Amino acid sequence: MRISEIFRSLQGEGRLTGTECAFVRACGCNLRCGYCDTLYASWSPEGVEMPVAEILERIEQLAIPGPQRHVVLTGGEPMLFDEMVSLSLALRNAGWHITVETSGTRYLPVACDLMSISPKLSNSTPVQSNDPRILARHEENRREPNVIERLIADCDYQFKFVVETPADCREVEEYLAARPQIDRRRAMLMPQGVDPAELEKIARWLEPYCAEHRLMFCPRKQIEWFGARRGT
Repeated sequence: MRISEIFRSLQGEGRLTGTECAFVRACGCNLRCGYCDTLYASWSPEGVEMPVAEILERIEQLAIPGPQRHVVLTGGEPMLFDEMVSLSLALRNAGWHITVETSGTRYLPVACDLMSISPKLSNSTPVQSNDPRILARHEENRREPNVIERLIADCDYQFKFVVETPADCREVEEYLAARPQIDRRRAMLMPQGVDPAELEKIARWLEPYCAEHRLMFCPRKQIEWFGARRGT
């Protein structure tokens, strides 16, 4: 499995914000989001091939404190790689709490304690691309409702939607209305961007919107803490 990076940091998004975690970033993605901030794991993949045993060894070397140790399997898109199944099972057997961060477009029977699903709205379309094949592939792959149903049936879950404009909020409402099995209390709206001032500008109207509509607001605390850089 090709890995971009393995590092120790604080979870900056979602239910476990502030939790110290080991992060394993798989290299490769089936989408090409225009706002992607991990280009080295998607648009311009950089990584090295690692067997599962080496990944496990690298995770243990990070010395995450217990008694409940947390690991995040992320990407790119970690669910592209069959090796994630054996990796996740080994982590569970070793007592790790496992978060999987996914776009919800691919299914694998991974061991998982928290499935963190980020469905891609229309605002993810890579409008900056001049290649019609990239646009077509992204639009074809970003919606997989059957996968979403399987993921939330198998695991505890949260949803994180990237929002830039009020129109994105309306799209989120349409998404949730079409899937009443999703608990709104697990749906989070997150500002789009990697600049603290830009995130704050969106948060000023998005946070009260979430409160009014019984949704969770999800800040990107890692940007506030560390800035937009790798290994954070």
